[in-house]
Amino acid sequence: MAREQRRLAAIVAADVVGYSRMMGRDESGTLARLREHRKQRLEPILARHGGRLVKLTGDGAISEFPSAVDALSAAIDIQQAVTEANRNAPPDTSIVFRIGVHLGDLIVEEDDLYGDGVNIAARLEAEAPPGGIVVSGDVHNAVVGKLKAKLHDLGALSLKNIERPVQAFRVEWMAEDWPVRVAAPPLSSAAAPAVQEPALVLALPDKPSIAVLPFQNMSGDPEQEYFVDGIVEDIISALSRFKWLFVIARNSSFTYKGTAIDIRQVGRNLGVRYVLEGSIRKAGERVRITGQLIEAASGTHLWAERFEGALQDVFELQDRVTASVVGELGSQLQLAEMERARRKGTGDLTAYDHYLRGMDRLYVWTRESNQEALGYFLKAIEIDQNYAMAYGLAALCYSLRKQSRWLVDPVCENAEGVRLARRAIELDHDDPWVLGTAGFTMAYVAEELEFGAECIAECLALNPNYAFGWTFSGWVQIYLGNPDTALKHLEQARRLSPRDPGIMQLTTGCALAHYFAGRYEETVRLAEQVVRQVPNFLPALRMAAMGHAMLGQQDRASAAAARVLALDPEARVSILVPLLPLRQPEDRERYRVGLARAGLPE
Repeated sequence: MAREQRRLAAIVAADVVGYSRMMGRDESGTLARLREHRKQRLEPILARHGGRLVKLTGDGAISEFPSAVDALSAAIDIQQAVTEANRNAPPDTSIVFRIGVHLGDLIVEEDDLYGDGVNIAARLEAEAPPGGIVVSGDVHNAVVGKLKAKLHDLGALSLKNIERPVQAFRVEWMAEDWPVRVAAPPLSSAAAPAVQEPALVLALPDKPSIAVLPFQNMSGDPEQEYFVDGIVEDIISALSRFKWLFVIARNSSFTYKGTAIDIRQVGRNLGVRYVLEGSIRKAGERVRITGQLIEAASGTHLWAERFEGALQDVFELQDRVTASVVGELGSQLQLAEMERARRKGTGDLTAYDHYLRGMDRLYVWTRESNQEALGYFLKAIEIDQNYAMAYGLAALCYSLRKQSRWLVDPVCENAEGVRLARRAIELDHDDPWVLGTAGFTMAYVAEELEFGAECIAECLALNPNYAFGWTFSGWVQIYLGNPDTALKHLEQARRLSPRDPGIMQLTTGCALAHYFAGRYEETVRLAEQVVRQVPNFLPALRMAAMGHAMLGQQDRASAAAARVLALDPEARVSILVPLLPLRQPEDRERYRVGLARAGLPE
């Protein structure tokens, strides 16, 4: 019996999105476009990267490469070339690929390949978003650091007919790093419709704009369409609560349902800077939902996430997924806008651009960056004297100054912070962001705890997905003497936006809440976690010193206290205790004792 031939190779599996639907609508045109992509783009790219076309699969192809680097490079080049070719094609006729890449041991039989290596690549392809690429952990290990691309961990996926879970990664790349080197002529007359209507192009609004496209139902169960559409409708509705965001209405977004799309064309047609797309897959009693945020003009993927849950209570799952998607999107859109502002020149900045630059500096957590942020917010106010959010964030700058003891003239600066906060609320008492930032300043700086708590509660009633609002609420609940309620609110903020740039404030708040609840081990763990990220963050350093002191760990407490004094030589117990507007006398005493035991001077 002949010995079985095997070899190690990288496999690229590509498949057309919505192929059956496209064939049902226009069989000959779809085949013509697919053949043209193979001849004009797929085959030249394979040749350039040393790949071999193993077989065609009707709506896709399986290719083999000698290395994982060659395979992934070819996969990105293919997606880039196809996107460029589709640039001016109508969305409902565009050929869009998903691609999966795996590195494994294969069975060789003449010119064909078999085995789990091929099957895994094909199953990974099904996990990729339209126009995207998903690779296995083996490919990740082989290419990491060798290509201009980021690989985002999707966890261990349970793939159909694959015995063991497969570690998978979604590939993100910048279009400018991968210029198209294969000719991408417009689709031939045989592949293109005879008449093309001129595409509608809308101007971008003066604030960040997003369209949420209908998610794809990947379960193969038409009965799940109501659930898929319900998720998208909820996301659109929840995003509309962010007053700083321009959201395309459902009726316009849903005109793309069931069609292959070109994200860039969608952005031009709807006049939006960002597009959210996704898919939902049901398997048994579990459902997996994926979402991707894309910058429409460049096609760059900015954010992607996956959510899983049981279908026992489908509406509870729907609410949970909506909250998670919207909470994360809020912070990710802000980060994307701040990055966009950084890339712009400084010669002609509008009030909104000053606001974005101020937000960017606000998250650096130094005295100098705080001063820069305040300057940007004040400049935005100078340009637009009714810019309520700029007033609110300028007020927040003064709150952070008080927290880190950066105030030069405490009486005057605190009064200015309160003035700005009151003005923000006067200008727009229906904006959750305004109510949250200004309400916190009123609670912390003006020490009007009840009024501040009311503003923040109203902020969360208007937008329960506003993560920073839950953070503000957590801090105010600490001041009111409710540490366990505070922890619930802070954890809600973390769940909504686990990668928020303000996460150290949230974590420091958790450390303080645990301190007042007498859980000093947690205080130390969380405070030191923040200090590792931001070594000079005084609020966390003070918490670490106090936590160690209350645990009887005097050497560590003294070391942390020494770092506090090195950064803030004038720190005294008598000065630090009044920094927190603590309502309960026992909380003030516990705070005083912790500082004193840590060795800070009276």
